[in-house]
Amino acid sequence: MQGLLACRAWSEVGGPTKSAFTQLAANKNRFLIVKCPSRTYAASASQVNLSVKETSDQARGGLPRFFIERLPLCKGQSVRLDGNELWHMARALRMKEGNRLELFDGKGGLALCTIEHLGKDGASLQAEEEPVRVPPPLCNWEVVVACGSLKGGRADWLVEKCTELGASALQPLLTERSPSVGERIERWERVTLAATKQCQRLHGMAVREPLPIQRLLPTVASNWAYLATAGAGPLLESYRATPPPLKGGLLLVGPEGDFTEGELASLQSAGAVPVGLGPRRLRVETAAIAMLSALQMAGDTV
Repeated sequence: MQGLLACRAWSEVGGPTKSAFTQLAANKNRFLIVKCPSRTYAASASQVNLSVKETSDQARGGLPRFFIERLPLCKGQSVRLDGNELWHMARALRMKEGNRLELFDGKGGLALCTIEHLGKDGASLQAEEEPVRVPPPLCNWEVVVACGSLKGGRADWLVEKCTELGASALQPLLTERSPSVGERIERWERVTLAATKQCQRLHGMAVREPLPIQRLLPTVASNWAYLATAGAGPLLESYRATPPPLKGGLLLVGPEGDFTEGELASLQSAGAVPVGLGPRRLRVETAAIAMLSALQMAGDTV
């Protein structure tokens, strides 16, 4: 349950009533689970002074959500939305003046707003309530994958599913058998943003610049890392035997054709723990999602 405390957020600003939070807020440094008739909410005890509302389960959808770099600072303040998000609002969803929506900044911030004015070049949105700031999740698994050789939309699928499953970051890895990812980082950032909005997460997944395997080794040496390796012991068996103290780390997946023997030796020498994913040969994206899903579920953080 502890992962649930920090990973669940509101699908609309707030959750249960202010009084419900106040009654349970005994320690401002802890997180609370508050049960209501329609769903379970999680919130920091320091957020009990927020005005909040009853909403539907985030997994079942809620108000339309849009990304903005800077949220309104307070209730009543207006901000401007333009670009692709404006197109999505006006053209794709056909929203009108007076409609309500949510704004998020990808850093845990969420604001309930109303469309004041909708024009061809931009929309003016006014905050109905004080913005909410949700703390980051306790679990932070970073997927490090040699995905440059993936074709036919498979890499986009990988990025989308890592976002939905709560990965903190995606690190494209350059190896002997996957030496380049091409000009795809900006596209993956767009895929990530769309998936972030769809799955209702408030902290975005970082898409990092491609990194050669030799430059990754110091990071492996200073973090907990699981290395997908054919013939190794089961992932969850290793996880249960030596659970990562910070509920996070690196998940290393090789390219099509796998890492070379030299690359495997380097990663293991740096401290990566070899783990198996079953008796079948998996595609790159399947292996990455299998590792992430298993560890998120094992830590009760989805």
